[in-house]
Amino acid sequence: MATLKEKRTCGQRCEDFGHFVWNSDTKQFMGRTLERWVYISLYYVSFYIVMSGLFILALYVMLLTLNPYTPTYQDRLTSPGVILRPDIWGEEGLEIIYNASDKKSWMRMTNILDKYLLQYNETHQNESNRHCPSGSYYIQKDLKGPHHTKYACIFTREMLGNCSGLEDPTYGYPEGKPCFLIKMNRIINFLPGKVGSPPYVKCTMLEGSPSNLDHVEYCPVNGTFDISYFPYYGSLAQPNYTNPLVAVKFNSIKKNTEIKIECKVVADHICTDNFHDPYEGKVVFQLKIES
Repeated sequence: MATLKEKRTCGQRCEDFGHFVWNSDTKQFMGRTLERWVYISLYYVSFYIVMSGLFILALYVMLLTLNPYTPTYQDRLTSPGVILRPDIWGEEGLEIIYNASDKKSWMRMTNILDKYLLQYNETHQNESNRHCPSGSYYIQKDLKGPHHTKYACIFTREMLGNCSGLEDPTYGYPEGKPCFLIKMNRIINFLPGKVGSPPYVKCTMLEGSPSNLDHVEYCPVNGTFDISYFPYYGSLAQPNYTNPLVAVKFNSIKKNTEIKIECKVVADHICTDNFHDPYEGKVVFQLKIES
């Protein structure tokens, strides 16, 4: 009958472990002699050097196929999205609700516009960008700008007329005649339409009386995005690029009535009826001015 294995004490276990770490009889450290440790270390060092070299080579070859200025694939961006400023979001999307007699209420809107328009100050624009001839696409085949870049066209807040915030720093909010800024998202090499047919903003009433849009002002004239700001060549090629804007000022909004407005960008190559992307080519928002 086999006997039970003798139970070893803690001291014996420590002695066995110390013998494993260094065996003075065979001159082995953790089961291997110095010569074997040198061989296995050289093997693994060589293995990881080769693997790292193959990874770096594969990464280098892949980067050679990429253009740092233009995405390889941008087939999902066939038409730009449209953004509204001020952008106050509610449970059902953009909801601009404020009290015209409450300064704290409408200053939330004007502060957003002030902050956003800082990049459009004339001093900043003149330092970074250049005046471009209007009415034609600003095609640039070479990187002739400063620091191997392409030029961007000047767009100053003065071009927004009564919605520039310069003559009226309240943007018409306490008067019940608010200003809104419309901006298209950037798509590299996108041309919105034919030469001579610049895209323009058109606002319509979805819910509420059409008389709310009786006296709408658009700036620049006719709410157009001059095509000299297109195409956009990317943040690396045009680090100083600033989006052109269209300001919309509503002068006949009835107070204490909630309305829904749609502002779309009309152009040959801009889609506004994409069911899956409600902000492609247009923006929809709720507006209510309380007294």
